Amino acid sequence: MTKSFTRVERPTPPGPLSNALTFGWRAVLKFKHVPEQLFDLVMTPIMFTLLFTFVFGGALAGSTGNYLQYLLPGILVQTVLFNAVYSGMGLSTDLSKGLFDRFRSLPIWSLAPFAGLIVGDFLRHLIAGGIILGIGLALGYRADSGLIGVVGAFLVLLAVGFGFGWCFIVLGLLVRTPTTVMTLGFTVLFPLVFASNVMVDPATMPGWLEAFVRANPVTWIVTAVRGLMDGTVTAGAVGLALLAPAVLALILMPLSLRLYRRS
Repeated sequence: MTKSFTRVERPTPPGPLSNALTFGWRAVLKFKHVPEQLFDLVMTPIMFTLLFTFVFGGALAGSTGNYLQYLLPGILVQTVLFNAVYSGMGLSTDLSKGLFDRFRSLPIWSLAPFAGLIVGDFLRHLIAGGIILGIGLALGYRADSGLIGVVGAFLVLLAVGFGFGWCFIVLGLLVRTPTTVMTLGFTVLFPLVFASNVMVDPATMPGWLEAFVRANPVTWIVTAVRGLMDGTVTAGAVGLALLAPAVLALILMPLSLRLYRRS
């Protein structure tokens, strides 16, 4: 007896967006299975906020309330930049386990695994930023621009995290161990973050240091976020804040793909 077969059209292969969402879901599952990651990323900014507000607030601004108004937007920027290091660490961990060798063999969009890392970053930024803002509100911080200003500030923070995240993805592709990625990442970030206007007004600094601080891209980012939250922002300030993340993304995204294909 002869069997007949029905011709079936081949399923449409998933597109880049579907690939990216799949790897983004993988990033979400990491939080479920490794919840201690949330503890790491949340505790540091909380300690910075509480310690600097209550230990240095009176000396630097006359009162803890006044200093909190100045400090909290800067701590949000600092948190996003520090959290971006986790992209490189996660990538380095996956590479050491051979996961990316498997990803390379799949018929998927080349940048999809990196998109998952960026989605994980966005979640970390939103979770940590929301907790810091909540603590700030409990301590007396008030965003004069209201909800619209806060949402705008968080959008800028996400854009900053996206741009700077590619720095650490490249680092994760070049460095063998997650610990080394973290060490090198914070070696670069610490001077940029602390030699900025995150915690202190540049006008109080020596002239040579003030010049560096005012040219520091982190200062531009903090100025824009602070302005969005207190209602004094200008379009030029937002443009300057987004300049460095945009340049980093444009340069490092193709570089990451090239390194990924060659490794």
